[in-house]
Amino acid sequence: MRGQENQRGRLTGVLFTILLFLVFVLCALFSVLIGGKVYENINARAEDTYRGDVALSYIANKVRQGDEAGRVFLSEDKGVTVLKLEQSIGDSVYVTDIYYQDGRLWELFTDSQSGLSVGDGNEILECSEVSMEMSGGLLHIKTEGKGGGDLWLSLRSGGKAHE
Repeated sequence: MRGQENQRGRLTGVLFTILLFLVFVLCALFSVLIGGKVYENINARAEDTYRGDVALSYIANKVRQGDEAGRVFLSEDKGVTVLKLEQSIGDSVYVTDIYYQDGRLWELFTDSQSGLSVGDGNEILECSEVSMEMSGGLLHIKTEGKGGGDLWLSLRSGGKAHE
């Protein structure tokens, strides 16, 4: 009889060890699955923030590069607000148009007499909606959505209103 009790004790010990191992494996599996979901959420949030920040930084750097007296202004073209940055190269006047359309930020660099307009530019970045307003010498740029933000730029030139 002692042999049977001894075998039951061993069997119980082996089953307990196997069950404990299975619990450990399941905990590890759930930890990996939950960690993957957390990583996915963090990555999505970082991507949203990145797109909003890059759009603001891109526009701010372009404005800072092209900030000359009376050469930075907003206009409307086909129902789209366009930030225009004019510059003289030789005897010609060139314009950099920056605008938001169809979920993307666009840029068009062209001669002011070329006849090109909204829709002819190059895609810069896919992002949430970007809006721009100018009040005196201040340019307000705003991005919508989860990673949205806003930026106020004080134009050294004062913009077209200060000519």
